[in-house]
Amino acid sequence: MERTLILLKPDCIHRRLMGRIIARFEEKGLNIIGMKMMQVTPELSRRHYAEHVNKPFYPGLEAFITASPVVAMVLEGLEAIRVVREMLGKTNGLQASPGTIRGDFSSSRQMNLVHASDGPEAASREIDLYFRANEIHPFALTLTPWLRAGDE
Repeated sequence: MERTLILLKPDCIHRRLMGRIIARFEEKGLNIIGMKMMQVTPELSRRHYAEHVNKPFYPGLEAFITASPVVAMVLEGLEAIRVVREMLGKTNGLQASPGTIRGDFSSSRQMNLVHASDGPEAASREIDLYFRANEIHPFALTLTPWLRAGDE
């Protein structure tokens, strides 16, 4: 099992798309093992996007991600990082394929509804930024035998 951090960004919240996007993750068979609504502070934004802080676009990114609450989630599943990123589609919603979350609901590069970790190291670091250990609750999904063969 692999874990990834998901942020439903401010545009997702304001457009009232949270339920539809969460449903897609659940329908795919991913477990939500942590979830909370929270306000991203400028400090948390700088820690999360540390590699971008000195880039010219960062002030706009920080203003966007701190503009209103986000929903932070930890998803768990087989190849969760790759699966989620494929479900999201390309970063720019105008370039994302129909059927992906961004392809269906976004027409922007920045306002692209959802952040997802891009690799195992990033997932571990990002999960630690947003969740304490006692806020993550793994559980055995009872329908797992109906989602994939036992040897997968």
